[in-house]
Amino acid sequence: MKALSVLGTSSNAGKSWIVTALGAWLRRQGVKVVPFKAQNMSNNSYVTLEGEEIGRAQAAQAAACGVRPVAEHNPVLLKPSGNGTSQLVLLGQPKQHIRAGDYYQHIEDIWQVVAQTLDSWRDRCDVLLLEGAGSPVELNLMHRDIVNLRPIQYLQGRWLLVGDIERGGIFSQIIGTHTLIPEPAKSLGLGFIVNKFRGDLSLFDTAGEHFAKHLPDFPYLGTLPYRGHLQPESEDSLCKEAEEFGSGAKFAWIRFPRVSNSQDSQPWQLDTGIRTCWVTTPEDLKDAQAIILPGSKNTLQDLEWLRKTGLAIAIQQAAQRGIPIVGICGGYQMLGQSLSDPHGYAGLAGEVPGLGLLPIATEFIAEKEVRQVSAISTHNNTTDTWQAYEIHMGQTQIMTSHIPASPLLKIEVQGTQRPEGNHCVHTWETTQSHVWGTYLHGLFESTSMRQALAQLAHVQDYRPGTISWQQQQFKLYDQMADTLEEYCDMALIRDWVDLV
Repeated sequence: MKALSVLGTSSNAGKSWIVTALGAWLRRQGVKVVPFKAQNMSNNSYVTLEGEEIGRAQAAQAAACGVRPVAEHNPVLLKPSGNGTSQLVLLGQPKQHIRAGDYYQHIEDIWQVVAQTLDSWRDRCDVLLLEGAGSPVELNLMHRDIVNLRPIQYLQGRWLLVGDIERGGIFSQIIGTHTLIPEPAKSLGLGFIVNKFRGDLSLFDTAGEHFAKHLPDFPYLGTLPYRGHLQPESEDSLCKEAEEFGSGAKFAWIRFPRVSNSQDSQPWQLDTGIRTCWVTTPEDLKDAQAIILPGSKNTLQDLEWLRKTGLAIAIQQAAQRGIPIVGICGGYQMLGQSLSDPHGYAGLAGEVPGLGLLPIATEFIAEKEVRQVSAISTHNNTTDTWQAYEIHMGQTQIMTSHIPASPLLKIEVQGTQRPEGNHCVHTWETTQSHVWGTYLHGLFESTSMRQALAQLAHVQDYRPGTISWQQQQFKLYDQMADTLEEYCDMALIRDWVDLV
C-alpha cells in the first residue's frame, strides 16, 4: 500500500477538494484507492450501512473513489455541541460529550485507535489517500496533532501541500509552512499545489520561478483555477459557494449557530427556479417562499437562539401567511409542542415549548438513533424510493391534536415498512399552510419531495433536474478529476503510486 496525504496551509484551503478529485482520478487509472481522515471535527456527518457515523466529507470521498463508506475512513469524529464540548464518535460509535482539555488528556490512547485503523488498510487497498486538518504547523498543537504529519510519518508515505491563493499571501503560505515542518517529515514532501485562482492564470506564469528560489527541492505541481460549479459537499459550513446557489424563488434555510448536516440543501442545485439562501435574521424571511429548519447539534440552545433573534416569531408568522415550513431532524423537533431533556443528553438540560406548528413532543434519551433507511414517497401520485439516514438523539411522539396531520412518507428498515415524519395542514383566517417534519437526512435527494415542496410554495418557474443527485455527484467528481489533470503536473504522483 502507498500512502499519500493532502495537507493545507490553513483550514478551507482545499484539502477535501483535492482528496476528492485525486480519489476520482486514481479510480479512473484503475487504482484501488480509499480515503482516510484520522480525526474530523464536523457536524456534517453520514451514516454507513452498518449504522456507523463518519464525517460527510469522507463519505463523499469514498464515493469518488468508488468504494462504500465505512467507519475506518474516519476513525475519530468530534461533533461540536456548544458549551466548549463535543460528542466523541469513535470508529463510528457515539461516545460521551467531552471537553477539549479532557480529550487531549487521552490523545495517545486515541492515537492507538488511529494507528490500528491505518494498519488495517495496509492489505486492503493500493493507495490510502489521507486528508489533514487545518495547518500541519500550528506550533502550539503539533505535539498532540494526530491528523497531519503523524499518520503519514507512521506509514512512511508522501504528502502534498495545498495553499489558498484567494486568502492572499500565497508565497508566504507555502514557503512559511514548508519552513516550519520538522526535518524528518519535510523529506516526505512530494510537492505543492496552489488552489482557488480567480481571473487570468497567465498573470501567475512566473510563480514557479519565485517558488523555486526559496523551495528548490519542493516541486510546484501547478495552480488550480477556482470553479464555482465544481464544489462538493461542504465539510464544515465554511464553503458558501457549496451551500448558496440558484436563482428564482427564495428558499430560506435557517443557519443555526450549531447547524448540522447543512448538505441537506444541496440537491436543490439540480433544479431551476429556486434560490437557496442561508439566513440568520427575521428580515431574511420576509421574501421567502419556503423556510427550512435543518439539523442542530444542540437543539435546545438553537431553539433558544431562534427566540432571542426573533426568528421563532418570524417563522410562526410566515406559516400564518401560508409559507410552507420544513423541519429536518433537530428542526423537526423544534416545530413540535414541547422538547424535554432532563439529563442534558443532547447538550443543554431543560424543558421548553416548541414552535407549536406540529403535533409532536420530543424527549431526549441517552441512546442515539443512527441508521440508514429506504425512504418511500408517494407525492404527486408517483412512488419514489431512495436511501436516507437518521442521526438523532430523542424520541418523538405524535400528540392528539385538532390540527389535520398525517405521516410525511414511509421508511423501510430490515424489510418492514412504517410511517415516518409528519405533514400538518394549518388553516388560518385567510390562508392555509403546510408544515413538514422528518428525521431523514437526504429528504431532498428525492425529486418528488422537491417537486412537492415547490408546488406548495407556488413556484411558477420551477423545473426539476433530469438526473438523480447520486448521478450528479459522480459527474461532479469526474469533472473535478479532469480539472486536476488539466492544471497540475501529475508525474510525481504517478511515480509514487506506481502508475505506468
